[in-house]
Amino acid sequence: MNVVDLVPVRRALISLSDKSGLDRLATALADRGVELVSTGGTAAKLRDAGTEPRDISDLTGFPEMMDGRVKTLHPKVHGGLLGVRDNADHAAAMADHGIAPIDLVVVNLYPFEATVARGASREDIIENIDIGGPSMVRSAAKNHDYVTIVTDPADYDELLRELGEHDGATTLAFRKRMAAKAYALTAAYDSMISQWFAHADQQQKFPPQATMSRTLAGTLRYGENPHQDAAIYLPGGPHATGLPQAQQVQGKELSYNNYNDANATLELVSEFRDADPTIVIVKHANPCGVATRGTLADAWGEALACDSVSAFGGIVASNRPLDAATAEAITAIFTEVVVAPDADEEARAIFAKKKNLRLLLTGGLLDPARPGQTITVIAGGLLVQDRDNGTITRDQLKCVTKRQPTEQELKDCIFAWTVAKHVKSNAIVYARDGATAGIGAGQMNRRDSARIAAAKAIEAAETQGWAEPRTRGSAVASDAFFPFADGLLSAAEAGASAVIQPGGSIRDDEVIAAADEAGLAMVFTGMRHFRH
Repeated sequence: MNVVDLVPVRRALISLSDKSGLDRLATALADRGVELVSTGGTAAKLRDAGTEPRDISDLTGFPEMMDGRVKTLHPKVHGGLLGVRDNADHAAAMADHGIAPIDLVVVNLYPFEATVARGASREDIIENIDIGGPSMVRSAAKNHDYVTIVTDPADYDELLRELGEHDGATTLAFRKRMAAKAYALTAAYDSMISQWFAHADQQQKFPPQATMSRTLAGTLRYGENPHQDAAIYLPGGPHATGLPQAQQVQGKELSYNNYNDANATLELVSEFRDADPTIVIVKHANPCGVATRGTLADAWGEALACDSVSAFGGIVASNRPLDAATAEAITAIFTEVVVAPDADEEARAIFAKKKNLRLLLTGGLLDPARPGQTITVIAGGLLVQDRDNGTITRDQLKCVTKRQPTEQELKDCIFAWTVAKHVKSNAIVYARDGATAGIGAGQMNRRDSARIAAAKAIEAAETQGWAEPRTRGSAVASDAFFPFADGLLSAAEAGASAVIQPGGSIRDDEVIAAADEAGLAMVFTGMRHFRH
């Protein structure tokens, strides 16, 4: 087979669900003398545009039938697409059966994803599974040595440039690129269908064959480190919400680490979406300060006070639209990214003075209880699990000590527990009066996390000029049970008066006894929040 570079376009088959840009494309092709062959609604649209397409039924000799299910599934279509032009046997078969070559296919597919998203009936969803479209796309893409396949209206301009620059022909390089894009489309389309069947129709959480469709949103400057390449992909589905969908008002391009850290910040601040004004500060995907107060500016001051050293170069999020006073306070230190539902004009003007600071406006916050899965790549496989959307209400807490917690201690327990859910394990969080007092993250044992958090609280007191660290009279949360009493005793030494933890250790009795001896109130959640 002698592959040629330039292939003239003399006949085009056009069949579209998304008809955007069709008028201009059809007119340009017709002006070049290209014969247009089309189906149903697309043919009507072409006639409205002033062109005279040939109906597909005229090409095949068969009418469109079965409510349009059968119209392009015919040898005169697929023979015209798959025939190898310089293969004598193929050419003879085409001649014997009156099959004319098709040089260009412009096709996009039934809107399956949009049909599912609008809550259509199962019958409507099934009817929006395209059969003929993907078949034509794959046939044309397979024979890209001779056939041009275009599946995206965004590529119409490039197609017309190709034809203009090459006297009505397309280049092999263009055809290859369009073929690759076409196969990505059909793969993604089949993936959406298989996911719908598995998850929505058959309620299979972990189907035997898992397929995923992702769309490249852009490449990043580098990954976690400069020697690593990186990119960001978007999941399928029109309802994806998060940082990639946020409005970046200003600042440099987001890096891999920015996305990772800002996502951790958004996930945590969303836990407080119905709370009073709340500020979250995160560094390297770990919270270093969280506070709820009467105003965002006050919440910022309290969150910053928890660990002002770590906050430098951190990521900040608020659960309310940002105002000028809060913007002034945030910009007083170096901040990489600020995430908020919105910001007023004064706040935006203040942030604009820090040209490198990225301001991301999400329009709202996430639902912390939303379902979903997380995926982790390991050598040789993927780990898939439900996302941690577990929550605990006060009624579910079980007091296991002689002393019952006070009302304020209960509030602080819930606050500390909410933050601990988003701290890398082993996690210890002290909180008092709606603000974190000390956070210990990612240690190999819980005692060290408790001591680190207490040390940070002492440093904060010294920095702020407080009489004592805020761990005095605080509640302490542990993301998993205390396997020994040492971690709990370290918290008691730091001044904690109440403890919230999952429970479930074989030494629970020993830990409870130690809490009673120290005069602590302790509640069990029955739920842990490991985060690795």
